[in-house]
Amino acid sequence: MTAPSDRRDAASTSAPPPPAATELSLDEAVRYAIGLQRSRQLDAAETLYRRVLQSAPEHPDALHYLGLLAFQRGRSDEAVALLERAAARVPDYPDFHSNLGNVLTALGRVAEAADSYARALALDPQRADFHNNLGVLLRVTGNPLEAEAEFRHATELDPAHFRAYNNLGMLHAAQGNIEAAVQNYCRSITLMPSHPDGHKLLGLAYYATGQLKEAAEVFRQWLAEQPDDPVARHMLAACSGEGVPERADDAFIVETFDRFADSFEEQLQQRLAYKAPQLVTDALGRHLPPPAGQLHILDAGCGTGLCGPLVKPHAARLTGVDLSVGMLQKAEGKGCYDHLYRIELGAFLAMPDEAAAWDVILSADTLCYFGPLEAVAAGARRVLRPGGLFGFSVEDAGERAPDGHLLNPHGRYAHSAAYVRRCLEGGGFTVLGLDPAVLRTEGGKPVHGLIVVARAV
Repeated sequence: MTAPSDRRDAASTSAPPPPAATELSLDEAVRYAIGLQRSRQLDAAETLYRRVLQSAPEHPDALHYLGLLAFQRGRSDEAVALLERAAARVPDYPDFHSNLGNVLTALGRVAEAADSYARALALDPQRADFHNNLGVLLRVTGNPLEAEAEFRHATELDPAHFRAYNNLGMLHAAQGNIEAAVQNYCRSITLMPSHPDGHKLLGLAYYATGQLKEAAEVFRQWLAEQPDDPVARHMLAACSGEGVPERADDAFIVETFDRFADSFEEQLQQRLAYKAPQLVTDALGRHLPPPAGQLHILDAGCGTGLCGPLVKPHAARLTGVDLSVGMLQKAEGKGCYDHLYRIELGAFLAMPDEAAAWDVILSADTLCYFGPLEAVAAGARRVLRPGGLFGFSVEDAGERAPDGHLLNPHGRYAHSAAYVRRCLEGGGFTVLGLDPAVLRTEGGKPVHGLIVVARAV
């Protein structure tokens, strides 16, 4: 399995060679590796952690941080094993138990996570972040009253704990108490105006109640405070209709999904009933030959690699492309991709050596970050062999988009069925299927989409 590489700018993500562990004390080497890890230079960080563990196999900090890194890269079983070893090595260090709980929560291992948080709190009951973490577990397992108590305890212990206020806001928003949610988001913003979560959550709370002017004003203020923030700029365009881009810019995608990578699958699959990868691969499967490892397949916007295991039986070569390093690192952990490239989709489809190189392109929930689709359709046709298949999902604009596409206030584009058909047929495809489907739930409501399969003429 190859590590993610960057077809656009290979040098941009390469890390400087780490010093040999023998040149530093073991603790110094670990601190250096932590810095690499925090800057997402994960290959270099992992190399150094493993060098430390060669010299000291039970070094607790190396075990702990390598465990967190393994989780970042999608190697969940290894992550849990390493974190458990760290906690066993120093059982009276509460942070090891709490972080193990965080990983177990993300994996849906509820009982084990609760036990880890209990151990952490038994060792240090006055840690606000431990109570906040336990509150998240209680919230996602359907215990809102207990979750609220933990979040409030966190704010009592640390009145500046802005994340607990955000979590209180999300809890109230899920209960339909938007007024209380807004109050908590505002408190979070006051405490930490530079952190994007409070602004985004507040704006989305206004959006959920149809208060688009108020949502736009939140994003406008956020952008005034941080004029270079790509999320603020994109969300302002989405809620105001001002300066709507033809597609979400690269910086917005990277910022959004790098931050979201570690919890992406847990958020979408467990909380939002996310179905797009299965729906797209099922639709493609109705037009594919029996799986025999014979096809060259491109996963366009692969994210964490949810489509990879579903199509791998058909693949002689399976390649994923995405802009987010964090997402690619999770996809790498699936162990089913032959190549992973960090590159914008349109740029990949325009590369000279990709012409007529692919039998299948699939794209689950990627084209919702594009407005006009003509260039995507043309690029897909260019890289597909005659008779090749293009399967993807888009959100359904229904009759709301006179131009065939629009940017929704939640920040994703939607497209009409007639427009999608027109783009494909004009780009050299025959449409085989264009079917309505529910892609996920959001705010307790279904997100309606289209599952599309087309054949290159």
